[in-house]
Amino acid sequence: MEVDLYATDWAESGRLPLIEETSTLGTLAPKDKLISVLDQVELRVERLRRDTTRIEEEKDSLLSTLDSIKHSELLSDITECDKDDIARYADRIVARATTTEGGRERPGRPTQQNTPVNMYIDKLVMSVHDDTVLAHTRCQAYMNACTSQPDDSSGTDKNFETAILGCTLDDQKRVKKRLEGLLDYFAKLNITTFS
Repeated sequence: MEVDLYATDWAESGRLPLIEETSTLGTLAPKDKLISVLDQVELRVERLRRDTTRIEEEKDSLLSTLDSIKHSELLSDITECDKDDIARYADRIVARATTTEGGRERPGRPTQQNTPVNMYIDKLVMSVHDDTVLAHTRCQAYMNACTSQPDDSSGTDKNFETAILGCTLDDQKRVKKRLEGLLDYFAKLNITTFS
């Protein structure tokens, strides 16, 4: 019994892994066969988790790029009509990007699965074009909630801290990585916070 290895990427093909009762594992005890299948499935689940994290990071990067386009200095060199066209086009892409979800369920208490951390970060990304300095300050406050040694020059967002504490340790690390990426983006924009 083993997972059908013919479907090299069953997540993309839409096929579920097949469990074959007769296989090269025929000499193993039933428990060992089942353990072997579980090991193979676990490897695929871990790859899926990594891919989901990568996709979420790519989404953040794309939203940052769209924000840069919407505030590009190149817009000053085109007509108002063209600016409106570009703004509508970018807004349409942003709307589509913000409706995508990785769909990764987190194990643990039900409160862990429903934490609004991603909502906080998505709102933060969307607020960048309204007030970049405020968004940077908020991002730093979120980062302070994720670390044991917060930056003394900015505060900690207590609501975000409550939400992040409801997450698993893996999710806390993933969120911290997303926030680090956003802070890097702000650094490229040469944004400074106000105290």
